[in-house]
Amino acid sequence: MTSNLRIVLSRVARLWLLALAVCSGAVAQDQPLKINYRLAMPQPNSHLFEVSLEVEAPAASNIESLDFQMAKWSPGRYAVFDFAKNVQEFQAAAGICPPQSRCDQAMRPVTRVDDQTWRVPFMNSPSLTIRYKVFANDLSGTFSKLDSRHANFNGGNIFMYVVNHKQNPVTLSIDPPKNWRIVNGRMDRASQSEWHLPNWDIMTDTPTEISPDWTEDNFNVDGKTYHVVVHSLGPEGGKRRALVRDIEKIVKAETAMWGPPEFDSYTFLIHFANDGHSGDGMEHLTSTQIIQPGTLADPGMLENTLDTVAHEFFHVWNVKRLRPIELGPWDFTRPVNTRGLWIAEGITNYYGHLMLRRAGLWNDAELWTRLVAQITEVENAPGSRLMSAEESSLSAPFIDDAPHAQQTNLVYTSISYYPKGEVVGLALDLLIRGRTNGRASLDDVMRRMYEDFYLKSPNATYYLRGRGYRPEDFERVVSEVAGADMGDFFKRYVRGVESPPYDEAFAQVGLRLVSEPRQPVSIGISADESDTANLKIGRVRPNSPAAAAGWDAGDKILSVGGLRITATNFLKIVARYKPGDRVNATLQRGARTIQTTIVMGEPQLMNYRIEEIKEASSEAMKLRAAWLSGKVVSSFEFRVSSLRFRGGLMPACGVRWEAERNTALD
Repeated sequence: MTSNLRIVLSRVARLWLLALAVCSGAVAQDQPLKINYRLAMPQPNSHLFEVSLEVEAPAASNIESLDFQMAKWSPGRYAVFDFAKNVQEFQAAAGICPPQSRCDQAMRPVTRVDDQTWRVPFMNSPSLTIRYKVFANDLSGTFSKLDSRHANFNGGNIFMYVVNHKQNPVTLSIDPPKNWRIVNGRMDRASQSEWHLPNWDIMTDTPTEISPDWTEDNFNVDGKTYHVVVHSLGPEGGKRRALVRDIEKIVKAETAMWGPPEFDSYTFLIHFANDGHSGDGMEHLTSTQIIQPGTLADPGMLENTLDTVAHEFFHVWNVKRLRPIELGPWDFTRPVNTRGLWIAEGITNYYGHLMLRRAGLWNDAELWTRLVAQITEVENAPGSRLMSAEESSLSAPFIDDAPHAQQTNLVYTSISYYPKGEVVGLALDLLIRGRTNGRASLDDVMRRMYEDFYLKSPNATYYLRGRGYRPEDFERVVSEVAGADMGDFFKRYVRGVESPPYDEAFAQVGLRLVSEPRQPVSIGISADESDTANLKIGRVRPNSPAAAAGWDAGDKILSVGGLRITATNFLKIVARYKPGDRVNATLQRGARTIQTTIVMGEPQLMNYRIEEIKEASSEAMKLRAAWLSGKVVSSFEFRVSSLRFRGGLMPACGVRWEAERNTALD
């Protein structure tokens, strides 16, 4: 052995010992703690939840201090809300004092480390009690509310976690006001007020309603119990029975696709807030929370609720169990970044609508209407030509109901992964059905993903069974199920910004998508709806005729072509022109009057509709029936003809394709 080698090995040994010491310290720091949360609400009108967090360290631990952290955001809603802003009166004491007991607890100093973190030293005490209050006055799937009518909380914005100890088991005890009852998706008995949960993540995944007047109806499907809990702050119009009946139909349709879920019971926690503004839906492992702004008696409210139910219940499998690799466990100190929300949310949106048809709650025309609405949103959005499905997923912290203090241009540069993912999922489903002669579909892709990544994969973390997937995994499974390389599809329509191949996809099931201009010309503005007396410009689309003419947000349009403009006659007057026409227009900008000339542009906004192809082949009709019912196409000789369209060949299932022309309006 040379001297140089001895020196190298000596350095390696020292580094190894140093690493061992560091790791040993980390292990000691991360030794499991005994953690108990207590939640009280003694003055509901104050909107203040009172939280106690009791922590006991192992007898032999050498933990000097603990950090307590409030999350910046919560799963399912990916915008950053900084929940710590509603925390007040944080304090710490040595030891644990049981409720309704008198204890002489020594106060501990508290250091505010950053905007979301509080540090508390043990100072030779084996345990600590943390107390703080949280202001809560928003009923939603993300926030919490406490008032004289009820308490409703989502744990992510109420309960701090102990840094490096989210994985430890926790106990939650709730002390409700007198005569208020507790309900959530993890009830073992009617009068339950304490829960033993495997970790902080599961606790915060359990939204809870506490009030004197919620009601419950139950049903069973395949040995599983489903609870429909309704908190109505207004009349129901005798529609409760229909609500429960139709939710059961949705459950049967979705479990028919996926198979029996792994839970024993599930809770639909539904609020009819009757306040005109509260509305949300949020998925959880054994429950969903749905908030509607009106009453169950309102026209269309039952249908809207069922639409949300179909989406949220599909999340039982897609998102809450089958999940992108970034979705759990999470780092709540920074926004989540995943390319997979177009799968997690967009494809769930697609199936939520399809399941209403499979459940018999919609007919074909109702499904076509909803699919067309999604296509219209995507195709008419300028941001859809700039932002791909994967980029939209990565932009979730900006576009998922995110608050913005500054003005943004996101309305023209972004597209939501909900409709974007839905139209991609629709195209994928129909193309797979066509390419496999109905032997496979997107249903098979989703079941295969669930089995491979959730049911059969070794547990990757403490959080849930299995492991998360990457977008490349989804692409691979799609190709395997389709029996063809789908890489070009993902390159163009998922990572790229091309419109999905609607023509080819719909042709597989004997349908076609028809489009026509909404107006004969385009200008490129949206109105400021706050000004009802004038036509005031709210936004100007980049690279539009209005932008080229120098129009700007805040301008009032006084006249076009010499005719006085109002908020009601603008579209009618503009419809007199054709693309390329040069038209004089008068604007008011502040105190100034401006004369401009605008060159009318080609139509940008389109109306769409889905039509049945009357000459569709029997094979295409069988594919359509299987798609809408969720059943596999029976064995038959699948005749495929090649049809030339737009300069290319397309397998058309014996369907005659007729090109549609956009005809300008008179």
